[in-house]
Amino acid sequence: MMEEPLFSVAVPATTANFGPGYDSVGMALSLYMTVDVRESVEWNVHYDGEEYADLPTDDTNLIIRTIQDVAGRYGKEIQPHALHITSDIPLGKGLGSSATAIAAGIEIANELLGLSLTPQEKVQIGSENEGHADNVVAALLGGVTVAYFVADELEVVQLPQPAIGVVILVPPNVLKTTESRGLLPRELPHSVASAGNAASNVMLTAIALGDWKLAGKMMEKDVFHEQYRKPLLNDFDHIRTACHEMGAYGMTISGAGPSIFVAVKEGTQEEIAKRLETEFPHYKTIAIAPSPIGSTIKKKPASQ
Repeated sequence: MMEEPLFSVAVPATTANFGPGYDSVGMALSLYMTVDVRESVEWNVHYDGEEYADLPTDDTNLIIRTIQDVAGRYGKEIQPHALHITSDIPLGKGLGSSATAIAAGIEIANELLGLSLTPQEKVQIGSENEGHADNVVAALLGGVTVAYFVADELEVVQLPQPAIGVVILVPPNVLKTTESRGLLPRELPHSVASAGNAASNVMLTAIALGDWKLAGKMMEKDVFHEQYRKPLLNDFDHIRTACHEMGAYGMTISGAGPSIFVAVKEGTQEEIAKRLETEFPHYKTIAIAPSPIGSTIKKKPASQ
């Protein structure tokens, strides 16, 4: 029988951008990756599930690289450990799987080294490792987060827990963020960017006030990335029309894609997920809720 872990880390999936909130808005979702940490003579990683079979299991793994990065930042040596990972977060589908790995690495290093990092220190390290802040901040803090991350200056606002249901449409194909970013233009006309900025401002104010009808409307007025990425997403415009007919608040690309995020009235997500999966069988649907909490540590109970 496998020995009890020293501790476990749970990190939520995330959806980012919310349309015009490009590279700044994220929301934690109630899908989780859990990492059990045990003592070992060398670094090794074991994933449950075939979906993760191609990920590295040695010290090139992103979680271990992050642990070692954090140790290096604080001039510490860290002993190898074994990591056992279970996850219900689809990999490479625009649900923050790399951000969850980075968040887990930060939490593990903080725990093993007794660094007592503040939430601000964690999100700073996470954003620098990820290269943008939206997913990793939401993974660490939970709820809806808004981040300004420019030239390593990071400011973060956490909004109240959103009272909505969520449907995620997950296609069979994987899309790398780097590939998806390559579709975007280098520049936008000033007037277009200004309109996108206004949509984002109204969307975030509406979210803060709990007006999801207005937030969903603004979510669909993105000019920064949707039109360039949606050709890769099957039936995108038809799904949007169907979502409107089903009474959803709004629908947009989750992160860099290829999954689709739908905000719906709380309690209707199961029914809408079933209807969307019937109508668009290319996608698997997941009915979930926002996660009010970010990454958490569960310690082994002290022996009696």
